[in-house]
Amino acid sequence: MTSLPRRVKSEAKAPTSEVDELPSFLNSSSESEEEEEEWEPKSKTTKRPRLQKKNEAKTKKITSPRSGVAGKKVKKVAIKKEMDVSLHIAPAEDNKVQLQKSKEDNVGKKPEVSSFQGMNVKSLESDEKPSTSAPVVGNQVKQEKSEEDFAFDEPPLKKIKSATSPEGKPVKSLGCNKVKEEFEMNWDIVQVLSDRTNVEPWVCSNLIRLFKEENTIPFIVRYRKELINNLEADALREVQQTLEELRTVAKKTHTTIQKLKKEGKLSGCLFTSLLNCRTLDELDHVTTPYKTGSKGTKAQRARQLGLEPAALSLLQRPMELNLFSYIRPNTKGLANIQEVEAGVQHILADIFAKDKDTLDFIRRLCQQRYICIQSALAKVSSKNSNEKDIDKFQLYHEFSCNIKSIQHHQILAINRGENLKILTVKVNIPDGVKNEFCWWCVNERWRPKQFLKPELMRILRNSVEDAYKRLIYPLLCREFRSKLTSDAEKESVMMFGRNLRQLLLTSPVRGRTLMGVDPGYKHGCKLAIISPTSQILHTDIVYLHSGQGFREAEKIKRLLLQFSCSTVVIGNGTACRETEAYFADLIMKKYFAPLDVVYCIVSEAGASIYSVSPEASKEMPDLDPNLRSAVSIARRVQDPLAELVKIEPKHIGVGMYQHDVSQTLLKATLDSVVEECVSFVGVDINICSEILLRHIAGLNATRARNIIEWREKNGPFINREQLKEVKGLGPKTFQQCAGFIRFNQDYIKTFCSNKKTQLGSHALITKAGTRLTNEKQGKKKSKPTPSASYQPNPLDQTCIHPESYSIAMRNTSGFFHAFKFTQQYH
Repeated sequence: MTSLPRRVKSEAKAPTSEVDELPSFLNSSSESEEEEEEWEPKSKTTKRPRLQKKNEAKTKKITSPRSGVAGKKVKKVAIKKEMDVSLHIAPAEDNKVQLQKSKEDNVGKKPEVSSFQGMNVKSLESDEKPSTSAPVVGNQVKQEKSEEDFAFDEPPLKKIKSATSPEGKPVKSLGCNKVKEEFEMNWDIVQVLSDRTNVEPWVCSNLIRLFKEENTIPFIVRYRKELINNLEADALREVQQTLEELRTVAKKTHTTIQKLKKEGKLSGCLFTSLLNCRTLDELDHVTTPYKTGSKGTKAQRARQLGLEPAALSLLQRPMELNLFSYIRPNTKGLANIQEVEAGVQHILADIFAKDKDTLDFIRRLCQQRYICIQSALAKVSSKNSNEKDIDKFQLYHEFSCNIKSIQHHQILAINRGENLKILTVKVNIPDGVKNEFCWWCVNERWRPKQFLKPELMRILRNSVEDAYKRLIYPLLCREFRSKLTSDAEKESVMMFGRNLRQLLLTSPVRGRTLMGVDPGYKHGCKLAIISPTSQILHTDIVYLHSGQGFREAEKIKRLLLQFSCSTVVIGNGTACRETEAYFADLIMKKYFAPLDVVYCIVSEAGASIYSVSPEASKEMPDLDPNLRSAVSIARRVQDPLAELVKIEPKHIGVGMYQHDVSQTLLKATLDSVVEECVSFVGVDINICSEILLRHIAGLNATRARNIIEWREKNGPFINREQLKEVKGLGPKTFQQCAGFIRFNQDYIKTFCSNKKTQLGSHALITKAGTRLTNEKQGKKKSKPTPSASYQPNPLDQTCIHPESYSIAMRNTSGFFHAFKFTQQYH
């Protein structure tokens, strides 16, 4: 770095013939400036270069519009020296000539000048050569840039700056953040989605497009992580759920607009207010005054009597109001002055309770105060309910807690007790909220424009109190209860999903022969012995808890020795502890010698339901339902993922109040968790069951059945390319599922070797996915089977997606040679 400035200094003295050339810092892009910042010394970043003096301006024609913008040569000379920060001001005449010349020569170049003005000193000092060699430096920078972002036959990735990556992160951007939705609103769905989920806007924009293209969450998380900033699956589910809620609001808004337009109630102001709604609550507040109820309210009946002009006049022109003129002795509701005042009061209360500003004020007021939820034992529960059920809710007989600190499980427990009519629940709002609200309404929001008589002021105050007590207070209670319940249900579903994921991803016990035991008293303990490949070897029933334990021990020992089984799996149902003590005593006495027998206990939740399901009947048609549960218990240890996916998730029993939450939300979340776990683990397509296969990303029951039928008809799959031959698996489905499907290479190698001896004259093409070529003979050759026309691909054993095979093969050519050598060696 010491020799280069010397060369710059010596070259700066020679005059140049390039008169009209701009300085290199105006020709270079911002990307080249960022690249050159990497090797610049830190000591130069805090000082500014000395500007060009008058006697140095003769070396090159000035083309910059400001006197402070000098040629690169002189600038580098200044950098070589002691970096004098003092500014040299040229004489007034020279400045005037210089400015006039710059205006004439640089017309339309204002953006370049402004970009130069915003440059930092580091970018100005990054050029090490004079301006005559600026194009060469720019080419070098561009070449380095292209080498950094080089991706085989693909354009360089765009750098998108985010909060977590301010320097810019290479991301495949799908376009601008503006996303066109089916129902247009006055708010940007990308920005609203980003605000609610705390996800960056460019990630939300990419996710909206990915979901619109029917990409699954497992596929996005694994193969599109650069588009989502490496978000996890749970975060994607939250974004997807929030996106559906926003689309629901937009769809309902446009439906309401069409309805109001048809009824002739739609105005320009109402139309704008509807398009501004972002939640269903806001939409309900805007449309409430225009709803037609099934039965008339007090305000509607008063309006039918013609008292609405009187109510509006009390607020607008109270000096002209005369309530006695509305008295009709023969009309119910207008017979006397008291009835007229009551009607006006009901109309005013209805206006106050439906005003958006009034509701916003009372909500803000409640957020600043102590609002608590209380529960107590219902008076009727002691007569109609069972004492055992009442004792379950003993903690909530006299319960009170702030709504900001109450736990989710407490809300669900209170709701269940209320549904069983054991508890009574209410939301307690302090009286200070009511007093402050009434004062604000009378003195600020609904203050009459003219002086009010005492009797009219009394009507206004009574109307505000009536609106709060009869309309607003119940509305707030419903909103608080609804929000607490909604948050508690979401947390319950998320907890269910987390527990289910941990259970599905439990480490399997492979390579062992297992004995599954479904314990019981009267009907005995059901036994099932399965092989290391999950095949049923033997089933039986023993009665361990009816005085025949010694005789049954001989039978158990004989079975364990016969099938070389040393692991016993006991279900945690009825008689679990007694069965555990029975086996523990025999093991302690070394009764099963020479076998070293061990036992474990697993959850049998859902085993009984699965044993009578259609899937179990199809899988084990000749087996008694009581024995099927023992088989399921043993398989839960051998392969938890493959066995638990056969059971409906909500029957596994790892959730909290799962029967009290929204079943639609619960089913959607749990199905997504199961799909995520099965996809990330992967399945061997040649041995997996149809039930397991249908949980792969992109597949469903019909496509899984078609894959099984193709496998039974044409033999096992050799590589992933054969999936394209299955009926119903188009390009999109193949893209979603291909990366999660595995192949047992030992099984395929055996199959291919057998096929080679059968084909004879047919030769397998070495390249994966290519067809066989028939040798030309006199007669026509028969078409080879689809399974025989493919060669195993070692990349099919990995999680690399087929769309990236070409890149992987270029980078791992040595791996293929080693793989082929290993295959030949073995």
